[in-house]
Amino acid sequence: MVIISAFLSFCVFGGSLILSSLKSGLNSLQARLGADIVAVPDEAAKNKDLEAILIQGKTGYFYMDRSNIDNIAKIEGVEAVSPQYFLATVSEGCCSMPVQVIGFEPETDFSVKPWIQKSYKNNIELDDVLVGANINTQVGDDLMFYGHNCKVAARLETTGTELDNAVYTNADTIKVLMAAAKEKGIELLAKNDPDTLISSVLIKVKEGHDPQKIAGEINVHYKNVSAVQTQSMISGIAKSLGGISEVVQILMWVVRILSLGIMIAAFAMITNERKQEFAVLRAIGATRGKLAGIILSESFITGLLGGVLGVALACLLILPFGGVIEQKTSLPYLLPNIGSAALAVLTAIATSAVAGPVAAVFSAVKISKIDTSLILRSN
Repeated sequence: MVIISAFLSFCVFGGSLILSSLKSGLNSLQARLGADIVAVPDEAAKNKDLEAILIQGKTGYFYMDRSNIDNIAKIEGVEAVSPQYFLATVSEGCCSMPVQVIGFEPETDFSVKPWIQKSYKNNIELDDVLVGANINTQVGDDLMFYGHNCKVAARLETTGTELDNAVYTNADTIKVLMAAAKEKGIELLAKNDPDTLISSVLIKVKEGHDPQKIAGEINVHYKNVSAVQTQSMISGIAKSLGGISEVVQILMWVVRILSLGIMIAAFAMITNERKQEFAVLRAIGATRGKLAGIILSESFITGLLGGVLGVALACLLILPFGGVIEQKTSLPYLLPNIGSAALAVLTAIATSAVAGPVAAVFSAVKISKIDTSLILRSN
């Protein structure tokens, strides 16, 4: 009975933890983006990995002319614009590690800076870099990109996305790194001037204006530039999350029903085997309520013990493998805060503890009505 209760608790807590983590990851991603529209070069918009590069930190780079910033800023309904720069490093001797380096302008940024300020409130100087939570390095260490050394100024909070594997810095440092990459013979950068390039433009739309209309205007009037609504990128992730959520919820209900059915049958068998014991108790003065109370209290203790065991097992088997879950589902995965996790723990244990007495009600009622003399004579 403890094992059955533990299985029920494991599934309830494990399923809730995974769903909460996926939802937390999606919320973190939405908060992290901050922009309503992202404008990128036409060739980048045709890249099937565009969403992964923009919102999940997958390595990649593309560039367009910097003049697009001023052009987009003049569009009616645009509240703010801010450029970003992408540079994918390599695993060769010129770089410490292959990562996506994302540059931004602190003066105009409204997307990266609010997130960064939670971990680092100082100014980002030339050659300072801020690393994602998954990068194995410490504050004060040096990282080399294309033969140029940068200093790790801070480690950022976890987002639950591949952005935790990226490196962030200001636009001036990006230009230095792009120039260094150009000197190393990187073909794409060798054909362009780092001082006039940007990778994308983040666009915030004024309240009351339609992002879709502004994106359409950019796509119509500006050649070689494509505007993508961030909500459309996130909606695909949200849709996948919704599908997974439905499957997990269904499986959790199946587990609840099956566990309850098994527990009812098990308690019926146990009480039937112990009917002589209960008959003796009845003969020496135990009331019918006392017999029922024994069954219910035993079932509650069994369920409570199984609930605690199931939660502990789920923590051991699920918590260490968040990165694997994120990789296999291709969805952002961020463990919920302590309050939400504690609520999930209490819910799972309470479900298991209550399921025991509920399953034992039939047996408790039946055993309270036993014919003591008949059972004792039958032996």
